[in-house]
Amino acid sequence: MELFNDWITRINDLLWGYLLIAALLGGAVWFTLRTRGVQFRMLREMIRVLGESPGSAPRGERHVSSFQAFAVSLASRVGTGNLAGVATAIVIGGPGAVFWMWIIALLGAASAFVESTLAQLYKRRGRESYIGGPAYYMQYGLGKRWMGILFAVLICVTFGFAFNSVQSNTICAAWERAFGLDPLWVGAALTLLTAGIIFGGIHRIARVSSVLVPVMALGYIVLALGIVLWNIGRLPEVLHLILSKAFGWNQALGGGIGAALMQGIKRGLFSNEAGMGSAPNVAATAHVSHPVKQGLIQTLGVFTDTLLICTCTAFIILFGGTPDPSLNGIQLTQAALVSEVGPVGELFVAVAIFLFAFSSIIGNYYYGEANIRFITPRRGVLTAYRLLVAGMVLFGALATLDVVWNLADVTMALMTLCNLVAIVWLGGEAFRLLKDYIAQKRRGIKNPTFRRERIPGLRGRIECW
Repeated sequence: MELFNDWITRINDLLWGYLLIAALLGGAVWFTLRTRGVQFRMLREMIRVLGESPGSAPRGERHVSSFQAFAVSLASRVGTGNLAGVATAIVIGGPGAVFWMWIIALLGAASAFVESTLAQLYKRRGRESYIGGPAYYMQYGLGKRWMGILFAVLICVTFGFAFNSVQSNTICAAWERAFGLDPLWVGAALTLLTAGIIFGGIHRIARVSSVLVPVMALGYIVLALGIVLWNIGRLPEVLHLILSKAFGWNQALGGGIGAALMQGIKRGLFSNEAGMGSAPNVAATAHVSHPVKQGLIQTLGVFTDTLLICTCTAFIILFGGTPDPSLNGIQLTQAALVSEVGPVGELFVAVAIFLFAFSSIIGNYYYGEANIRFITPRRGVLTAYRLLVAGMVLFGALATLDVVWNLADVTMALMTLCNLVAIVWLGGEAFRLLKDYIAQKRRGIKNPTFRRERIPGLRGRIECW
């Protein structure tokens, strides 16, 4: 296992040295400029669209609502990255890593808008609901099925295997610290629960997520905001610490800025997934009247994940002063909460991380399922994939923290690079759709609609519009 971890670490250093960070930031800045800051100027519209119902369902289809699609994608976003990932970033990259998490969220939200709008544009009709995602816009938008298959394989491995191992590992670490439970037994229980839900398909996943996500997110935010208010006098001190460690002279001399930037972007991407190509898979399932609507909703998910939940975790940890170097991941977050609210904090995090990470496991699985169906319609392959996903949940429970995080970083980097190439190539289509949406709003149309005849010359094969 140690040899495997060393090999994975070398690949990580190559991918994350400069290549992926430059690609992520470059793409995010480009999309922000081309959309004229859509993530900032249309915030009110995002909230309005979120409340829309799925509407009528022609042909007897059971459509997924905008809110359900938002909840499934948020179920994958809101998880280990928000509690354990933030702690890991602070331990390795210092408090300055939090600043770079904010930056990648603020700018990367534009990438999230583009990829989810494209997913809606090139979605197809499935047996029970719409289907789509990066693999589909690579095939039907770019006309490159080989690229779609490459992405589909990468996302199946990344989310179904690597990311789910991280989620399982974090749950087991939290429950071992809080309750003294053996990771083997916790992992076995998680495996059975996961199998029971993922064999139910997207509609069961959507129903579970639309209940779990609001409850867990609101509960954690209420607790975290309470702690922030209790320590409001120390907030300027914490903000100064974050900014000074992100840009300080001492950090520049010691290479600390690079470490903070790398960890902030790594853990920020793991948490909010902006530009990674994951959220578009569920964004495509929503029934909306215009592709831009789901692009806006998925953008809101990035803000919810990083600017709210990750920030709350960072503040809780930093209120406790310099983090204990002997702790990492979820156990550091638990220790920070214990120092603020007493022993009940450790128990709260154990329960919260179970809800956060378990909802991520089922959300992650759906991304894999959608892409297995893209590669082949054979049910035997899907059944085998479901069993392998359950097996990787058990693997994550027993593996070390370093192995599961390093494996996730490698697969995440590869699929993100593949998706970024596609959305930069197809970005012009999303810009034209946004222009059409805004034009309708300016004419007083409260509920903009889209048909492909409205924008002549859209590239690729568009089926549902």
